[in-house]
Amino acid sequence: MRVFVTGASGWIGTAVVGELLAAGHEVTGLARSDGSAAKLEAKGVRVRRGDLDDLAGLRAGAEAADAVIHLANKHDFANQAVSNAAERAAVQTIGDALAGSGRPFLLASGVAGLVQGQPVTEADASPFHGPDSPRGGAENLALGFADRGVHPVSLRFSPTVHGTGDHGFIAILSAIAREKGVSGYPGDGANRWAAVHVTDAARMAVLGLEKAPAGSRLHAVAEEGVPTKEIAAAIGRAFDLPVASIPAADAQKHWGWIGGFFAMDLAATSTATQELLGWTPTGKTLIEDLDTGAYSGS
Repeated sequence: MRVFVTGASGWIGTAVVGELLAAGHEVTGLARSDGSAAKLEAKGVRVRRGDLDDLAGLRAGAEAADAVIHLANKHDFANQAVSNAAERAAVQTIGDALAGSGRPFLLASGVAGLVQGQPVTEADASPFHGPDSPRGGAENLALGFADRGVHPVSLRFSPTVHGTGDHGFIAILSAIAREKGVSGYPGDGANRWAAVHVTDAARMAVLGLEKAPAGSRLHAVAEEGVPTKEIAAAIGRAFDLPVASIPAADAQKHWGWIGGFFAMDLAATSTATQELLGWTPTGKTLIEDLDTGAYSGS
């Protein structure tokens, strides 16, 4: 298939593009910069220059493709309204471009905040609707395009998609620990984060493109939930730092914006995804990555 990928040079996107090429697909990647474009071209990827605000470019990329995998996001945690609006506009534009075609439209989503008090499953619908909700309610917007002749699939990623080179949440927590001189965990550290190695997440995304029925919600989850106390202990070992509890009420003060996420219980399962796709995670666990130096350069 000819696959148009937004976020093609990002952390997850780079791995997904590699899997797509290995599976024999032809890839066009959205690139914002000369550096990103060169990186993609070196792999044999066709490049479309633009970003999430270039709605005409997104439409053209989608119309020229047999399938779209939308992984890009502004991730402006200081101004969530901007990120949410951009995400919703991008999803609306891509969905409109694919309407009536029956072509696959896979989009990145997450498991965070979908349910409370129990692990999130694929059967749990997102409670987020409308432009003012997290991610602009993009998952429900995209899945709704099934009624307009699109083949939508939600790719729900774990809060940490880890591995060597990751600059996401675990890298940020590691940097804060070194800055503070202590690797902290919220409260008793019993709250959990689902986790998946980036290579496993990429394989799941490509299998989802090839196998998942329209309307599927897929979970890129290898570990249902790693206690934050264990995450903090591994960061402490990695950087030779003491480990200590931080009162949950002080999470924002200690960690900044990421404190709210680190204090949440973000467990999730992937049993249905594994059975549907024949996908079995085989990559390192989060703690193994931390213990073997994956974040030593972060």
